Amino acid sequence: MEDVPGTPPQEQLMVGITRLGQALRITSYRNAGPYRLSPLQADILVFLAGDPRPRRLTELATALASTPPTVSDAVKTLTAKELVERGRDALDARAVSLTLTSDGAAEAERLSRLPPEFARAMSDLAPEDLAAMLRGMSSMIRSLQDRRAIPVTRMCVTCTYFRPQAHPGSNKPHHCAFVDNAFNDEELRLDCPDHLNS
Repeated sequence: MEDVPGTPPQEQLMVGITRLGQALRITSYRNAGPYRLSPLQADILVFLAGDPRPRRLTELATALASTPPTVSDAVKTLTAKELVERGRDALDARAVSLTLTSDGAAEAERLSRLPPEFARAMSDLAPEDLAAMLRGMSSMIRSLQDRRAIPVTRMCVTCTYFRPQAHPGSNKPHHCAFVDNAFNDEELRLDCPDHLNS
């Protein structure tokens, strides 16, 4: 019997990532909540909650890999729903800065919780598998960022404070200079409010 050529693992991984993306989109529509938020509106709230400084529209567009008009429309809706406040930028009076209202912060907190379906699926993973997935995902995201395929996000591997393999042979090989603490692959962050671009 002839061997059937297999699909390369890279292609299989892309199929898996695509399926996870579909599951996340379905979950985000089901999780629209009392404000009936679109996925972009939800992303804006979560992004603003991750860093409480007032942010400009252009920052949101860059961070969320969207266009300024699309983000502007989403922000108008969030402002009408009283989840986001617009104000004058402290450094440039011509620019608009955005912050969350108390209702916006509460909704962002709700949206930040791990959806139950994903929590159950992740609880089925062995700790070493979860750590390997985080390590691989961090490497892929960094590679895409280095190629300017996606915007830079606030993750460990792109942070000035990150010291990879600072403690070789340890079960916590990496080091965060911001908190002066060792950590392992399971604790790699893909979004950290203390991130400083490296």
